[in-house]
Amino acid sequence: MKNKESIVWITGASSGIGEALAKIYAQKGVKLILSSRRLDALKKVKRSCDNPENIQILAFDLNDFENAAIQVEKALNFYGKIDVLINNAGISQRSLIAATEFKVFKALIDIDYLGTVALSRALLPHFIEQKSGHFVVVSSVMGKYGSPYRSGYAAAKHALHGFFDVLRMEHQRDNIHVTMICPGFVATPIAKNSLTEDGSALGVDDVATRKGIKVDDFALKMVRAVEQKKWEVSFGGKERLGVYLKRLSNKLLHSIVLRSKVR
Repeated sequence: MKNKESIVWITGASSGIGEALAKIYAQKGVKLILSSRRLDALKKVKRSCDNPENIQILAFDLNDFENAAIQVEKALNFYGKIDVLINNAGISQRSLIAATEFKVFKALIDIDYLGTVALSRALLPHFIEQKSGHFVVVSSVMGKYGSPYRSGYAAAKHALHGFFDVLRMEHQRDNIHVTMICPGFVATPIAKNSLTEDGSALGVDDVATRKGIKVDDFALKMVRAVEQKKWEVSFGGKERLGVYLKRLSNKLLHSIVLRSKVR
């Protein structure tokens, strides 16, 4: 962040991309609010960061839609304002449609889409009032095209793009920016924590994720994209090419994804 006086709020900050972002912003001297469900993990992240005196912790469950406004009020009480909300919290999926219980699809929509919408909508009046603000959304290349075993995850990420593209249109006049970040495979615990057919965690890593872009490298690229107020960017390996291939030929992309046998 070029302006050290900026206040950045990061959800899903207890591990993975959120933790890596916290360390980069902390090193820059930016004031931070770190959120996730896991209070102890957030405290550990704070201790590992530079300038911990500039970091506040707010633990809550993104699924608690009814209390989104209360969480925003608590966050605003730390510094009196918020300039950037990085919607990073979320969960992935590894299960076939026919075998997946409906409750899993609902959980993916609740966590990956509605939780983010509820929190962002609750913060929006503050951004409108101060005539500035920046919503950053960690989507996925799965927000642009689909892949087997990720149906509910892809659907939730697609929904994020529809919502935030419209938010950008409606509030451009209020100097409110939206950046959609679409990573491919990043070496984080996302695969291990993915939901399976019955809603339980997969519990193991997968080769593609393990060999993905290093999380610290990804976070650096993401921070630069946010500073440049990019509308939408994708990062990763060959999987990110699917974003562009879909524009050329949906049928060709379909064939290539099926041949890839990535789970």
